Amino acid sequence: MIKRQKTPTRHGADGKKSAAPKTEAPQQPDAQPAAAAQPPAAPEPDQSPPEAQELATLKDRYTRLLADFDNFRKRQARDNEEFVRRANENLLSDLLPVVDHLELALAQTPDPDDPFVIGVRLVYEQIQSLFGRYGLTPIDAKGEPFDPAFHEAISQASSLTVPTQTVIEQFRRGWMLSGRLLRPAQVVVSSGKPEPEQVEAESVSVSD
Repeated sequence: MIKRQKTPTRHGADGKKSAAPKTEAPQQPDAQPAAAAQPPAAPEPDQSPPEAQELATLKDRYTRLLADFDNFRKRQARDNEEFVRRANENLLSDLLPVVDHLELALAQTPDPDDPFVIGVRLVYEQIQSLFGRYGLTPIDAKGEPFDPAFHEAISQASSLTVPTQTVIEQFRRGWMLSGRLLRPAQVVVSSGKPEPEQVEAESVSVSD
């Protein structure tokens, strides 16, 4: 049988028993504060060997040089094309008056079956074929609406049948070179129906 240990008693001054004071457990020291956050590790220096760095530099320099050479080659090709185009343009422009004279000669001939006229027509057709190979195409303006971008109006005339601002007659044919205007067509533009006074004056002059 286990005996319970009695709590010691203390006699006070008055002779009364009093319980012994309780002893408090010693307080544990506060926990240490958390360790301060460590700063981020600095990036390690490039450990590439000098040969690898030099190779990367040479590769970048080669890429830039190749791009510069490609741009130079394209620029030279454009310049050559522009030079050839301008040379052809000047030559074809000088040939246009010759074609104009051939057209006038063929339009005024009395006998289209004359051997001389046939020869002239063959020369005219050969020049037309040559123009076509170099991208030169004619502008036929008669009956078309007047367009100052392609037509050069040399005069105006009234007309009972042709609407206003429409080409009545073409004096000189225009030409386009590769989609660009080389020479405008010289034309006469309709001013519309004449005024009644003008019609009466014209009828009087005809009767006289």
